[in-house]
Amino acid sequence: MKCNFGVVDLSLEEFLQNLKHEDRIEVYTDGSCIGNPGPGGWAAVFTFRDKRTNISGFEKETTNNRMELKAAIEAIKTIPQNVVAVVYTDSTYVKNGITSWIKTWTRNNWKSSSGKAVKNQDLWEELLKATALKAVEWRWVKGHSDCLNNNNADFVARSAIISSCMED
Repeated sequence: MKCNFGVVDLSLEEFLQNLKHEDRIEVYTDGSCIGNPGPGGWAAVFTFRDKRTNISGFEKETTNNRMELKAAIEAIKTIPQNVVAVVYTDSTYVKNGITSWIKTWTRNNWKSSSGKAVKNQDLWEELLKATALKAVEWRWVKGHSDCLNNNNADFVARSAIISSCMED
């Protein structure tokens, strides 16, 4: 465990152990891609009071939107059911998709308002399933701005790409 500016970085297990029923945490998600399509990374930074942890992953050939969705999915799956999560994303695609568009898509058998198949349906279905039994509030935050935790999520997502590419 190390301390940065009064924030204690914990392992995921330690972070989750500290949570109690109806605690309210913040989660910052981000996806990144080198090329589009190309190698991609996703990340989620979890904060609660003065504690922080993160998760991340990598895919060899993907798109930025898929990585944004994957970050949200994995974050929601990680959050315990009894915790309220405020999820911040810099992707209007994710925020608008899950809070608004998805209602129409499901009603129209996964067709957009123009009648075309919804892109990334597999991940939208996974996100919908992940959020079904969780208390989640969605917020948009401007990317690459002065939001420290959003910038941290971006850094972790990009680092997932770099470290995975170095292993090849």
